[in-house]
Amino acid sequence: MSDPSDQTLTVTIAADPPPRLDKALARDVPEGMGLSRSRLAKLIADGAVARGTDILTSPKARVSEGDALTLTLGTPVPTDLVPENIPLDIAYEDADLIVINKPVGMVVHPAPGSPRGTLANALMHHCAGALSGIGGQARPGIVHRIDKDTSGLLVAAKSDQAHQGLAAQFAAHSAQRVYDAFVYGAPDAADPRLRGLQGVTFEPGGVLVVRAPLARHRTDRQRMAVCAPGQGRHAVTRATREATFGTPAGAAHLSCRLETGRTHQIRVHLAHIGHALIGDPTYGGPKRLSSKAFSDTAIEAARTFPRQALHARTLGFTHPVTGQALSFEAPLPEDLTRLINVLSEPARKGQ
Repeated sequence: MSDPSDQTLTVTIAADPPPRLDKALARDVPEGMGLSRSRLAKLIADGAVARGTDILTSPKARVSEGDALTLTLGTPVPTDLVPENIPLDIAYEDADLIVINKPVGMVVHPAPGSPRGTLANALMHHCAGALSGIGGQARPGIVHRIDKDTSGLLVAAKSDQAHQGLAAQFAAHSAQRVYDAFVYGAPDAADPRLRGLQGVTFEPGGVLVVRAPLARHRTDRQRMAVCAPGQGRHAVTRATREATFGTPAGAAHLSCRLETGRTHQIRVHLAHIGHALIGDPTYGGPKRLSSKAFSDTAIEAARTFPRQALHARTLGFTHPVTGQALSFEAPLPEDLTRLINVLSEPARKGQ
């Protein structure tokens, strides 16, 4: 018999579910809930997954579209995460959630090689006594991530109600996420090369849309890659040109709107269409600016830019407890402002 204080989560099975319970849950539980495949397997084995009054204890149990499955998550156990008094740039905070403007270089969650100094460590200290435990441990409810060397906004849940509500919005793609991206080249709707790429279309106003599924790279598991239709995870990025640099245009400032939020999504999609991020050590390749279009200073600045030129500028969502519409903007950090200035320098005549 479950404890009345146990946390529960209801998951509704979406269309065309996999034939097995474990695979259907792995697909349809929102990523931001922090429930790993191994955790889901244990919940099934422990009799903590129900369809109505029926307890589903076999991972091979069949499920159908529209099934409402109740997961009893239990009481969160203490975390082994070490609280650290690290300064945070807080854009918003209340009893249920906190919005952070993350600096370049800060890892979101501890990982091999980065056990301390992460945003999670900082939140454990800042939010002591007010943490979401949805993932099974009392720890900050970080429902989405941005890369270590990407700056900008992300939200974390302090209450379980906020965690579930935020995770549902991110899973339904209703949260607004817009990034500033600085890329090699300038995507153009008139470019026949772009129009010929699989998964690339243009919407009115010259909005470039990349619909290309993503999966782990076949040989380098630290990287993501575009894969064939029907494989990997659905991923959609929309990009519009904010500005171009150089004459002729050899770099651009793009505004990228995420419909989905897969690992490295913007970085991989932009590299896929031939417009990789300046400074991206993983997906950028050997690109460089042309001496005909840019000053020597700009060429060197782009060549040595120390991180992917990507910034999470806008974050908007509905407050999961109050229902209030919230939207936040994070100004460009200094390194990207300097990059704009140097890219705007005229090329020296005769170069």
